[in-house]
Amino acid sequence: MLRILLADGDDASRDRLRRLLDRNLDWRVCGEASTGREAVELALRLSPHVAILDLALPEMNGLEALRRIKRVRPDTEILVLTVHETEDLIRDLLTAGAQACLVKAEAAEHIAAAVDALAEHRPYLTPSVAHAVLDVFLAYGEAGKPSTRPFRVLTAREREILQLLAEGRSNSAISDVLAISVKTVETHRATIMKKLGVSSLAELVRYAIRNRVIDEM
Repeated sequence: MLRILLADGDDASRDRLRRLLDRNLDWRVCGEASTGREAVELALRLSPHVAILDLALPEMNGLEALRRIKRVRPDTEILVLTVHETEDLIRDLLTAGAQACLVKAEAAEHIAAAVDALAEHRPYLTPSVAHAVLDVFLAYGEAGKPSTRPFRVLTAREREILQLLAEGRSNSAISDVLAISVKTVETHRATIMKKLGVSSLAELVRYAIRNRVIDEM
């Protein structure tokens, strides 16, 4: 029985995906998460064969959750669902360890084939995503280059806090979510703004939207 972890912040979207997966009697959705943080916790506890992550997960986005799941469960194959398919994004997802990327609008058409491929430890890319991968290859060459986006200069903790700030969480709320002091949150916030060259929370939110840390509200 193939165990699948499903993570999507939207209940209706998660329900649609689960119904698609339930059509295969050899697959079982062993856990469902509504945040990236919960997805990582469930992956550690349940050891799924496949994890399906929406990129726009709250609290911790799909890319960050992907990185952490691959650290704690390297054998779990990961499929990421995204609304966008920019070259930088696809490059970051594949570099972080995703074996499949689907545009959400194409999920119903491709998800069964994608999970089948991951169950056999084979990558799966739709034609549109494969085209973006080819563009990256042509732009950077086979050896590739590291991404030059400023977001990459942030630590994992700073990326967490950036997302929570961009989601509208207060310093106190972030302190509760991450179990750190408010003073530590304030220190991280100041460091993030300095590294990214922004001077206000509004600029920080715009940066997060522009770089797909969160979706535009």
